[in-house]
Amino acid sequence: MRGLACRCPRCGQGKLYSGFLTLRPACDACGLDFAFIDAGDGPAIFIIMIAGFIVVGAALAVEIAYQPPFWVHAALWLPLILATTLLPLRSMKALLIALQYHHKAAEGQLIGRKPK
Repeated sequence: MRGLACRCPRCGQGKLYSGFLTLRPACDACGLDFAFIDAGDGPAIFIIMIAGFIVVGAALAVEIAYQPPFWVHAALWLPLILATTLLPLRSMKALLIALQYHHKAAEGQLIGRKPK
C-alpha cells in the first residue's frame, strides 16, 4: 500500500517523489536514503503490456463492430493511450520500489567464483 500511495517504503510517511518521476534523495520523515533504488525499465514494461492489451483489444472490437474511419480511431485511442500509460506509471514505479525494499533486493552476485 505504501508503494501505491507513493510514500517511503520504510515509514510510509515521507513522499517518494520530488517531481513526476524524479525521486527524492532521502525520506523527509525517517531519513531513508533512496540511493538503493533501481527500478529500471520494469514499471514502463508492465504499463506498456497492460495498456497495449487494453487499447489494442478495444481498437479491434471497435474496428470489427463499426469500421470507423482512421481519424475516429486516432481521436479515440490517442487519449486512451496517454491515460493508460501516464496515469499509472508513477504508482507502478513506487510499487516496484516498495517491493524492492521489502524483499531486500540487491544486485546479483556470483557465489564461489574468484575473479580472473
